[in-house]
Amino acid sequence: MQIARGLAARIRAGALRPGAALPSSRALARALGVHRNTVLAAFGELAAEGWIETTRAKGTFVSRELPARAPSPLFPRAPHAPARAGFPLPPGPATLTRTGPPPGTYQLLGGIPDPRLVPATLLARGYRRALRRTEHLSYGDARGHPRLRAALARMLGEARGLAVSPDALLVTRGAQMAVALAARALLLPGDAIAVEALGYPPAWEALRLAGLRPVPFPVDARGLDVDALAARVRTERLRAVYLTPHHQYPTIVTLAPARRLALLDLARRERLLVLEDDYDNEFHYEGHPVTPLAASDPAGVVVYVGTLSKVLAPGLRIGFAAGPPDAIERLVAHRHVLDRQGDLAVEAAVADLFEDGEAQRHVWRTRRAYAARREALAAALRAELGGALSFALPPGGMALWARVAAGIDADDWGEAALRAGVAVQVGRTFAFDGRARPYLRLGFGRHDERELGEAVRRLASALPSARPRAPREHPPSRSRT
Repeated sequence: MQIARGLAARIRAGALRPGAALPSSRALARALGVHRNTVLAAFGELAAEGWIETTRAKGTFVSRELPARAPSPLFPRAPHAPARAGFPLPPGPATLTRTGPPPGTYQLLGGIPDPRLVPATLLARGYRRALRRTEHLSYGDARGHPRLRAALARMLGEARGLAVSPDALLVTRGAQMAVALAARALLLPGDAIAVEALGYPPAWEALRLAGLRPVPFPVDARGLDVDALAARVRTERLRAVYLTPHHQYPTIVTLAPARRLALLDLARRERLLVLEDDYDNEFHYEGHPVTPLAASDPAGVVVYVGTLSKVLAPGLRIGFAAGPPDAIERLVAHRHVLDRQGDLAVEAAVADLFEDGEAQRHVWRTRRAYAARREALAAALRAELGGALSFALPPGGMALWARVAAGIDADDWGEAALRAGVAVQVGRTFAFDGRARPYLRLGFGRHDERELGEAVRRLASALPSARPRAPREHPPSRSRT
């Protein structure tokens, strides 16, 4: 490969012109001090890539089909990746890619489950079984593996009250893909879509990339303000609503029953698409989880999005969308063009967990574990930070939405906490307007009770950095967006 790359570099630089003769394999082997077979292997690589051509009884030559180049220095600088694109880039999404926190950081990030709880042995057994069937390594249905769709349809019917046919269900690579597909397949560029003013920024970016115009609406202790939505639905020419009604992201509140009915009635009258993101339905610890909007939708206005990221693991990338069959067909057509299909072997392995009953047993086990962790985090916060944070214990979800006391800068506290070895999410992260909010979102899913106690101690140690300091004689200017 060194020989092949070296000769290709000389040709690319113009030092070896199209049609130029190369040394024989024997001569080049002697000059380089290698076996002739090594040179022949290099020539074979170059010929396969189109750099050279061999003519019987005449020798080996630089391909005459290559464009002629003006010679550059015989030993040009090593090639390097360009620093910037050589073509104009269109407007894109806000930068959401982040490097992970440093190793050893406690991650109180809401919505992240504990991968240590995944039934990895059973999942691996199902994956090995799936790989023995060669059809799982070929092309398949863009809707997803039929066994997994059947299992999900049963689960949605039994646990969430949705009457869903497997053919009206699409398996996606996570809920994010389902949201992006719905935005592209069911709406038109330029359409306005209502979103929660405190919400999930990656979903907003998916909507924007589809050419939609997100319009924020207030969220309070009863969820999305549906009255405000109804008052503006015609003046804004809204075509859709994206919301998280079960455990509102990030506040964890549940959309009040009267607002649920009003939203469905409004959507029916105005023919609005309701994109319902039910990202952690399984984790409800007090009473019964609220039935999804899609379960009370005779008008066919709701497309329901869910995920197995919290049930199993985010890395498996399995989400789903369910809704009116003609709407799901549109999503399937777009998925077929963009991604062709999912990982059939992984989908078959997950289907095994459902069919064996292991998926439901795993949900029961993790629900108990997360309920205990919720209590542990709440107790540690009350003991260590009772005067700095106030919160109501949510009936479900995987995080606490805690208000920061007056006189404490939540953003500064979050930065100081990261330096102390604990990552938290500050209220500004979820604000559509980008302004600071006096809140922290503290997840309890990823760590056990002992780890949560240590994380809270580190959070408490970072608190002095967040309290306002006495003003200096000439304080530096500081602005906040």
